[in-house]
Amino acid sequence: MQADVLRIYKAVHTWTGIIAGLALFIAFYAGALTVFKYDLAAWVSPPMHDTRPVAIQDAGRLIDQTLAAHPEASRDFRLTLRATDAEPAQLSWKSQDGTRQYHAVLDGEGALKISERAPTDVAELVDYLHRTAGFVPGNLDAGVLAIGVIAMMYGLALVSGIVILLPTLAKDLFALRLGKNLKVLWKDAHNAIGFFSLPFHVIIALTTVVFAFHEPIYDIQNHLIYDGKLRTLWTLPAPPIDVPDAAATGAAQTATRQGAAVPPAQAVPSAPSRSAIAPVAPPAQLLHTLRVLSPGFEPEYMHYRGLAGDRPTVRVHGVDPDYMMRYDAFAIMDPFTGSIINGAYLPGHTTGWTRWLAVFFALHFATFGGAVVQWLYFLLALAGAFLFYSGNLLWMESRRRRARESGLPEQKTSVRILSALTVGVCLGCVAGVSASLVTGKWLHGLVPNLNSWHIVVYYAVFFLSIVWAFLRGAARGAVELLWLCAAATIAIPLTSLAGWLQPATGLWANTSQASVGVDLTAAVGALCMIWMARAARRRQARGQRDSIWAGAA
Repeated sequence: MQADVLRIYKAVHTWTGIIAGLALFIAFYAGALTVFKYDLAAWVSPPMHDTRPVAIQDAGRLIDQTLAAHPEASRDFRLTLRATDAEPAQLSWKSQDGTRQYHAVLDGEGALKISERAPTDVAELVDYLHRTAGFVPGNLDAGVLAIGVIAMMYGLALVSGIVILLPTLAKDLFALRLGKNLKVLWKDAHNAIGFFSLPFHVIIALTTVVFAFHEPIYDIQNHLIYDGKLRTLWTLPAPPIDVPDAAATGAAQTATRQGAAVPPAQAVPSAPSRSAIAPVAPPAQLLHTLRVLSPGFEPEYMHYRGLAGDRPTVRVHGVDPDYMMRYDAFAIMDPFTGSIINGAYLPGHTTGWTRWLAVFFALHFATFGGAVVQWLYFLLALAGAFLFYSGNLLWMESRRRRARESGLPEQKTSVRILSALTVGVCLGCVAGVSASLVTGKWLHGLVPNLNSWHIVVYYAVFFLSIVWAFLRGAARGAVELLWLCAAATIAIPLTSLAGWLQPATGLWANTSQASVGVDLTAAVGALCMIWMARAARRRQARGQRDSIWAGAA
């Protein structure tokens, strides 16, 4: 390869990596946690005293009684069919401001019983950071567009990085040269991780661009191709197969894996007048229809919206291990008639673009392959975060002014600024996420809107860490912020331990498998951060004196 061509690719790789690297670190670190975001929600969710599940044959009566007593719930409520560590199998809805969550269940006498608790949106915060890297707080659409541009730079960095590595691929790929030259060691690690995880990074870069820009693409198509009528084409017909008559088969079949009998078809009411909320179609009937259409579909929850409006819907979410899905599979149905409005994402009935879109989502969010693929994505995402951190470090080391006989040189302003930003942004994100998670338990019951505190704590820790890195310098700031990350992360299992030993404090320890997994993973992560803090301190004391990471920096 000609030297001038190689220099161009190096310049492209360097500057796309530098510009996009810090945002990608946040997106990848939060993305690793997003794989297990429901486990995080389970860890921080307060315990409930009444977790009795709703029998599917009683679900219709529960919905009708709840809406009669609390008509405001008709706007948006959820019937959980399969209990999780964070949510019991009950009917639930939130207050309009999102600060309270209500659960409905029928007691032993068949009477309605309502319980209340403060919801947690910590999983949504982590997902927001993954999708936007924290850009434009409070504006998801603008943040997604920003990360879409970053993903395009990320794709250029991947291509140019491979081109740079090709001339020395056979010699350097498996090399990990340990020694005093830390730049060579970091370069070897950077190249190896980047090359072996390349398929993962290509998938993430491509799918991120698609997710970020599909709405603008639709808008352009709407104006240039569909004469403003594209939205009307999205109301897809029912799947192209006939649903067996439930009146003929309902007596002999069961609606769900819980064993509930299928109500006869004539029990399904016709579309009601929206002046009053009529009884909904029995949920068991809806589930039976979907089971006939997609035998492997396992429903997890039913999301009802707008029952008092002109376009009432119920979206039935579930999974099918034999298919690649978006976050999950779903079908949109009429809650009063039980007819299917949109079955394009029901397993076995995806066609054309929807099939490819489901594959895109599955490849990005690891919604296939079970726990093995989830842990693989978790580790690959953490390795990706390291990739961007090490890329910044290599840039700084390559522009370091070396020591001369006259003494230690003053490092370039650009190097000092990027080193402080790298330390503050990366470690501020890690500490901020851990601190926000712990906040969910320590402030529970003490503040009126806990979800706002999750956001406030994260951004406070994040921006203060950046300021601290600039005030203290990269070397000292790195050591101190690593200790902050370790303290915030070890506080996760310690909070659970305190709740278990001293429940009178108001803390609690969730003993579910998901919550215990969060505690154990946080403990391992904290130990790694302690090791890194000690290593950074040794480098500060014993490393090359002209390094930006030396104690004099």
